[in-house]
Amino acid sequence: MKQIKSKLIAVIIVAAILFGQSIYAQTKKADKYSEIKIKTSSECGMCKETIEKAMAFEKGVKSSDLDVETKVLTVKYDAVKTTPEKIKLAISKVGYDADDVKADPKAYSKLSPCCQKGGHKK
Repeated sequence: MKQIKSKLIAVIIVAAILFGQSIYAQTKKADKYSEIKIKTSSECGMCKETIEKAMAFEKGVKSSDLDVETKVLTVKYDAVKTTPEKIKLAISKVGYDADDVKADPKAYSKLSPCCQKGGHKK
């Protein structure tokens, strides 16, 4: 009987350790992503589609959401795979300003007139 109790206690201890490690791993995974907010030069819903599509192809970006009203892009990304600078450069390459990174002139010239700065007011 004493031997059965010892084995039962050992099993409970092992289960508790494994359960604790599982919770730690899940918490660690949730913390894996960083978030950045970037002010853009977007103007409309078409800009939103263009920028979010560019982010979908950017390595390390988990999600992005552009608030057209405030022109702020919120990006969740894996800091091991990319950096805020690379994300801003990707936005620039599709024709939009990203904080202090100016839009690539060639890409900007290809934007629809409504997507260029002040385009929604023209």
